[in-house]
Amino acid sequence: MTVARTVLPIAEIAERVLAAPPRCGATRLVCVDGPSGAGKTEFTARLAAALGGPPVLHTDDVYPGWDGLAAIVPLLRNRIVGPLAQGRAATYRRYDWVAGEYAEEHDLGTPPLLVVEGVGAGSEPTAGRTSLLVWIDAPQEERFRRGIARDGETYRPHWERWARQEQAHFAADGTRARADLQLDGAPATPHDPAREVVLLA
Repeated sequence: MTVARTVLPIAEIAERVLAAPPRCGATRLVCVDGPSGAGKTEFTARLAAALGGPPVLHTDDVYPGWDGLAAIVPLLRNRIVGPLAQGRAATYRRYDWVAGEYAEEHDLGTPPLLVVEGVGAGSEPTAGRTSLLVWIDAPQEERFRRGIARDGETYRPHWERWARQEQAHFAADGTRARADLQLDGAPATPHDPAREVVLLA
């Protein structure tokens, strides 16, 4: 009888990615999605290190402001997934949150491995194109606490409007149901957070 594990080494996840065939042109595409404050960025940094340091696109760099979550879908379709699937370079423009406008262009090329991290990273345009789709979630109170700790009090007045966008997006997109792995972003299960993750029940 096989017993399901709840703790998974990050190195094992990296091995799974590297063993998977590229599904986005010649690129293995890894997407890390889930609501704000769930722990996506921290996990992505550790996974990217285990993968040898591939380019990482953080969706926070491309949303056009606090009402801009919906913009991630056409960006993924038109500038990341679509071009890579056709053997062309993936590109994006960084959004300057202070100036309130788009800034410089970034050329990601056609890397053998690309990680996209953030709310909306695993949206529908990536369906069938990912070598791994990871969903991370945590209780709302903990996610809000982390958001304030990360972004300061400027985040507080925007929390509810952003949360409403997340809820509408995830309900329409069904991201979690498509995920290959679902991780607990605030686990009580004993583990080494530097090297291991805990699966959601």
